[in-house]
Order: sequence, then structure tokens, then C-alpha cells
Amino acid sequence: MNDVGTAMLIRGTFVTLPSLAALHILTDYLLGVDETGHITHFSAANSPTSKALLTSTAVPPIQIPQGSFLLPPFCDLHLHAPQFLYQGTGLHLSLMQWLDEYAFKAEERLDADPALARRVYTRLAQRLIENGTGTVLLFGTIKEGTNLILADTMQRAGVRALVGKLSMDISSRPSYVEASAEAALSAARSFVSRCKETVAALPAHSRLVAPVLTPRFVPTCSNELLEGLGRLAAEQSLRVQSHMAEAHDQVEWVRSERGAEDIDVFDQRGLLTPDTIQAHCTFLDAAALARVADRGTAIAHCPLSNAYFSAAPFALREVLAAGVRVGLGTDVAGGYSLDMMSAMRHAVTVSRMREGKRRLEHAGENEAAESVAIDWKEALYLATQGGKEALGLGRGSGSFEVGAPFDAQQIQIFDAEKGAGIGALDFFDLELGESPDVSIEMVEKWWCIGDGRNRVGLWVQGNRLELSVLVGHE
Repeated sequence: MNDVGTAMLIRGTFVTLPSLAALHILTDYLLGVDETGHITHFSAANSPTSKALLTSTAVPPIQIPQGSFLLPPFCDLHLHAPQFLYQGTGLHLSLMQWLDEYAFKAEERLDADPALARRVYTRLAQRLIENGTGTVLLFGTIKEGTNLILADTMQRAGVRALVGKLSMDISSRPSYVEASAEAALSAARSFVSRCKETVAALPAHSRLVAPVLTPRFVPTCSNELLEGLGRLAAEQSLRVQSHMAEAHDQVEWVRSERGAEDIDVFDQRGLLTPDTIQAHCTFLDAAALARVADRGTAIAHCPLSNAYFSAAPFALREVLAAGVRVGLGTDVAGGYSLDMMSAMRHAVTVSRMREGKRRLEHAGENEAAESVAIDWKEALYLATQGGKEALGLGRGSGSFEVGAPFDAQQIQIFDAEKGAGIGALDFFDLELGESPDVSIEMVEKWWCIGDGRNRVGLWVQGNRLELSVLVGHE
């Protein structure tokens, strides 16, 4: 491959996830990146094209040491940025109570205090980077200015972020609501325009943030508002995010107040499209899932917050079998952890418990029935490639494909020089002098018990982000 414009070369072990059920470990590969942060070369280091690139370019390769590997960064498909303010509290309540007593108050507080908003969002960006999250789909607040602070903060931090200004003309909190459907639609249009303006002067490859229309969920949006947002999404080809069929009390509220199911309300207003990401979808039956698949809508699966608020587990295996695009989300603060590794682990745990229940309920029946459990490799795919596909971010996003943005996290699991595992990881055979080449068992061990001590690098669009240790205030 022509090396014109090569800005960075990286040589080492890469873990790729070409499909839901596949995980490949590519040892001693060479990757090239151009000035725009796109991958220009990816091949075995001993291939003719790699050898030619190594000898023809003056750029020295970054050598990833033995016992380490590069992996696509995580994509968090559902996170409430202002709720980071009170992460890890209030989870004893039902969903509708929790929104009243915690969520709305916190969001209103940030809307009233721009300095606090920037402080909270700056810290959030740092925590995302620490946890290996390179791409995130964010719910914001009602006020335009606060959401522009959120967009600016993510852009400055180097995190790829889709930012949603909340649209809600109905609220149980009188001081936290938009005046009317017309006012909410005007505000949504204004935010979309101004969010785009914040990065308009940058080269296209440097624009990391974009707006997304965000009707909070059916209980906070009139039909008039939803219809208007559907028209706006179609007019400007905008992504849409919301919550659908999340919790029993929420589903019953929609039935009693609207006389319909969530999915019907969204679908009838043009908000169930290939550009839509709906969080949760816990209470959808087979027919509804078929409609989601037919519309091309993606789902953000948030297993931890589902455990607290949904009263039922998400039918992940069945949803995947229906052909629906699925990614994982932390759902902070409905979920208490920003760590996508926690989301992956909970997704597997919930699915295994569903499978155990299925086997107990159907003991002695068709044992050849497909398991509803997922394994760790599938969860890793959903947390990386799956999220990028759900967002429709373009060619190769979430992979190491030529032409794709170079997004990666570097994971160190073993220190060959010291002969010891990193962090919580122990490899007793390697300590006796065996080869520290990365194996599938080593990656699985990291997936199960690894933590932030194993993450030593993060790149987004070719830029290496600072994995700083947070001490004191910004």
C-alpha cells in the first residue's frame, strides 16, 4: 500500500471481532494511520506490503509489547450525562418515582448552573476515557446552553459523542418542562443547528460530536411534539434516541394515558426508523420485536439498570435472532457503573439466568432447543462493534479495517519483563517462563476479572487520549 500520508505505524497483537460469534487474535500485525486518523494499512508484519511500508517510511512503528493487545474501544449506547452528578444513589425506588426524586432535580440543577455542568461533564469525559469508552450516545437536559457545554466538553476531550437535548413538554416537575410542543420543537431545531455549528470550522475528520433528537420517552412527550420530531428527523436525516417499553409502571402509564403501546406511539409518529436507537425494550413481545427489526431500529441493552427498574430481563438472544441491531449501554445513573465491562458481564449473567430458568421450566422437553444465553465473546462484540453498527457510524467503524477511523484501546495483561500479570490477573504458567503471546484464554481472563489497571492506551480518530489519574478538581 502507498505510504503517502502515513502519520503513525503500530505493530503488535490485535483482537478483532468480525461478527457476533467470532473473535480473532492477530499476532504481530502492522497497522498504518494517516493524518486524518483513518487506517491505511492492516496486514501481518511479515507480509510483503508490511515489509515495504516499514522500509519506505520514516515513521518508526509503535511497538505494542508482548502480553498486550489492541482492541476496539467500547461504545456506550445509552448514558444520561447530567445524571452522572448523582451516580450510584436512589436505586431503591421505582422508575417513575426515581425520575421525580432524582433525575429531574439533577438535570434542572445543571441547567441552572453552567459552571457545575462543565465540571460534571469534564469529569464524565475523563471517566469515560479511563474506562475505555471512545464513543457514547448521550441524553442531556432541556436547556440548549447546557447541552452545548456537553458537546463542547466531549469534543475537547476527544471522545466521539452523539449529544441529545431532551425534548419534553409534559413533566411531573412543573419547573422542569418545556412550555409547549411548539416551544420544544423550536428548541430542538435550534440545538441541532448550534451543535453542528460548534464543529463546523473543523476538518470533517475532527468533528467528533453530532446532535441527536431526544424525546425523553412517551410519558413526557405529547403526540404533537412526537409528530414534530418525526418530521424534523426526516427533514434533516437526524438520529433519534428514546426509551421504549422499559419498566412495568411506565408501560402501564402509557397504556392508561394514551390507550396504546409505546411502540405504536413512536411508530405512528415516524420515530421508529433505521436512525432510531431505543433503550431497553424489555416489554416487547415477538410481534413487536419483528416490527422493530422491520423498521431497522436499534436497541440499547442496559442489563444493570434493567435489574433495578424493569422487573423483567431483556430477551437478548431472541432479539438478536430477530435480526435487530443491538449494542450495550451503562444507563448511568439508572445503572450505577460507567464501566462497559460491567455492562458486558451483567449481560452474560442475566442471559445465563434466563437459560437456567428455561431449562428448569422445560426439563425433559426439547433439549435441542437453542440456548438463550450469550457468551463473553458475544458480549464483547456488542460492547464494541455492535454499538457502532447500531449508530450507523460508517465503513468499518469498530474494526481495524482499512478506511475506518483508527479507534482502539490498548490492554496490558502480562508484563513479560517482570514475569507477572497486571492488576487482578495472575498467569502462573507464564510466571514459569512460558511464552507471553496473547491467547484466547488470556483475553477471557481479562474480560472476567480485568479492570482499569490493564488499560494503558486509548485512541479515537487516530488521537491518543490521556488516561489521567483523577486527583482533586479540574
